[in-house]
Parts: sequence; structure tokens; C-alpha cells
Amino acid sequence: MSGRFAAFKHVSYQRYFVSRFGAALAGNILSVTVAWQIYAETGNPLYLGWIGLVQFLPSLLLVLVTGLAADKLGRRVIMGVSIFLQMSCGLTLLAMTALGQFSVLFVLTVVTIMGIARAFYSPSVNSLVVNIVPREDFPNAVSWNASSWQMATILGPAIGGALTAVSINVAYGVAAIVSLCTAVLIFTIPKPEQARDTSRTTLTTLLSGFSYVWKTKIVLGAMSLDLFAVLLGGAVALLPVYAKDVLEIGEFGYGVLRAAPGIGAMLMVLVITSFEVKKHAGLILFVFTALFGVMHVVFGYSQLVWLSVLALVLIGAFDMISVYVRETLIQLWTPDGVRGRVNAVNSIFIGASNQIGEARAGFMAARWGTVFTVVAGGYVAIGVTALWAVLFPDLRKVQDMSSGIRDDAAT
Repeated sequence: MSGRFAAFKHVSYQRYFVSRFGAALAGNILSVTVAWQIYAETGNPLYLGWIGLVQFLPSLLLVLVTGLAADKLGRRVIMGVSIFLQMSCGLTLLAMTALGQFSVLFVLTVVTIMGIARAFYSPSVNSLVVNIVPREDFPNAVSWNASSWQMATILGPAIGGALTAVSINVAYGVAAIVSLCTAVLIFTIPKPEQARDTSRTTLTTLLSGFSYVWKTKIVLGAMSLDLFAVLLGGAVALLPVYAKDVLEIGEFGYGVLRAAPGIGAMLMVLVITSFEVKKHAGLILFVFTALFGVMHVVFGYSQLVWLSVLALVLIGAFDMISVYVRETLIQLWTPDGVRGRVNAVNSIFIGASNQIGEARAGFMAARWGTVFTVVAGGYVAIGVTALWAVLFPDLRKVQDMSSGIRDDAAT
């Protein structure tokens, strides 16, 4: 097995891929169900913003702990325990709904616990893959990792939307069952070799992820570009409003809107895995991040269902390219001994862009309106891309992403 499927030559990666997909699928079902339920119960987009905020805060507050845990403990074990915690949250939400005891505060508390599980899961899952595939197959694994998440982004919202239309109880139950199966599968992955940091834990050790990112400007530029482009330009949090009030397409239509970016990303995965990026990687990153902003402007203005879906498909396709370039650069330019801590920092950047971006969108929409929020965000994302191209010239000039491959020694 070679070429497009090179990473799947390794049995451990096959199990890892399925585990990663199952965890993301269950997480997406939970996310869309919670968002729909809380908006249907309250009719207030402000709470959609709070959902994003409480999911992000654990990653921020626990960043020093989660990254160090991924470097000093077994990354596979942390993944499994985190998914068991996600399963528990699904069962708790199921019990709340079945008993007819809906409470905004209670839901936000459970979502916060989901955020804690994600805070530990993200650094471990992103660091583990380098331990189970050889370096020459790693870029291929990155593209398939992104595709597993995108497949879950396609199926999760569609399944979640369809199940929610039938019964919110069923949606939460399915998410819990998938989480359980995924957690069990994770523990069937053979224990991989890992360059663990055995040094005494000091403040310098805890902060080494931040210091490495700050010193490595290409990594810093790639992380921060995604942070500000998505933080200021993302529109996913407002899709319930578009489905219910702007396009008037209901629960199933909401699932279609949520799935559309994933469809675009999956189509782009087929391109990336067939034609690996060998030249102009940095320039490609900037161009497609700018196009990501352009498509948000189109989506924001659109009142036509087909055009809105098309814009979301292209948003997913363009974002897929930036994810592929960014994640390959970050993982291959980072030593294994600090990879967990660097990925914890990366999780903060991603969490801020996604969850804080959702909070920003919800708060802005409540104050200035949904369409203005999405359109303005798209224009800001374009501006951020242009500014970062000036601030990080070394990132813009990167050609071959693997040119920064590091050895496994901790720094």
C-alpha cells in the first residue's frame, strides 16, 4: 500500500484513524444537538456564544497540565480516558432531556466538562500519530487525519440533525454509544514508543511549549494565522440562526449546512493525497486562507440555499488546505520530547479560533445582527491574511514542508 494510502500500511495507524474518526463523530453529534436544543429552547443566539466560550476555557486554563501530561504519560491512555468522559457527558445530557429538566446553566456545565475532556484529548491525539507512523509517511497521515475529522464533520452534523428531528434523546444516546466503542478501540492500539520527558517538572519545563513556539517563527506564524482568521471570520456558530431564521430550512437543513464545509474538505483531501504539496507551501497557505475569508462574505450575504451551501463547501475546501499545511509544519518542525506541550499550545490557538470565535460570533450577532457579523468577519479574515504575509515572511517563503523535520530529542 503506497501513495495515497501510505499511512495505512501500519496497523496501529489504521486503529488510530478509526478511533480518531469515532471520537470526532460522537463529538459532532453532541455539539450540533446541544446547539440546536439550546437555541430552540431559548431563541437567543447569545447562548450559542456561551457554548463556544465554556468549551474553550478548559484548554486555556489547563494548558500547562495537558501538554505536560501528553509528554510524560501515555498519549494513548489519555485519549481513551478523555473519550470515556465525553461518553459520560452524552449520557448526562440524555438523562436531563429524558426527565424534562432542561436548564441552560446545567447544559453549559456539562459542555464545560466536555471541554475539559477535549483539553486533554487534543495534545495527545495530535502527538501520538508521529509515534505510530514513520516520518516519510507522516505528511500522508496528516492529510488522512484531517480527512477523518472532516468525515466526522460531514456525517456528525447530518446524523445529529436527522436524529434531533426524530428525538433529541436518540441523538444523545447514539453519541454516547459511539464514544464508548471508540474509547475501547483506542486501547487495542499497541503501546507505541514515545520520547518521554523524564526531567524534573519546573516552571521552565511547563512553559517550554510556549517558548519553543515563540522561538520558531514559522510555527508561530502558522498557528497565529489560523487563530485570527477563524476567530474573527468563522460563522459555524451562527448556522442554527441561518437554518431557522434566514434560510428557513429547519433541523435537517441545519444538518446540511453543518455538513457542507466537511464535504468541501473531503473533496480537497482527494486532491492533496494525490498531489502532495512540494513547493510554495507557505504561499499556498496564505492564498487559501484569504479565499476562506472571501467565501464567508459570500455566505453572509446569500439568501439562496444553493449558494449558501456552495459557499460553505468552498470554505471547507480552502480551510482543508490551510489545515494540511499548518499541521504538517507544526508536527515535523517540533521534537517529540516537547511535542505534547507544543500541541497543547496549538490546541489553545485552535480552541480560541473555534470556540472563542463561536463566542465572538454569538455575542456580535446578538448585538449587531447575524448577517453583519458573518460578512464583517470575512473581510477581517482577508485583512489578517494580508497582514500576516508581511509579519511572517519566512512562513510565506516556505517551500518543502518536510525541510524542518526535527529529531526526537527534547529541547
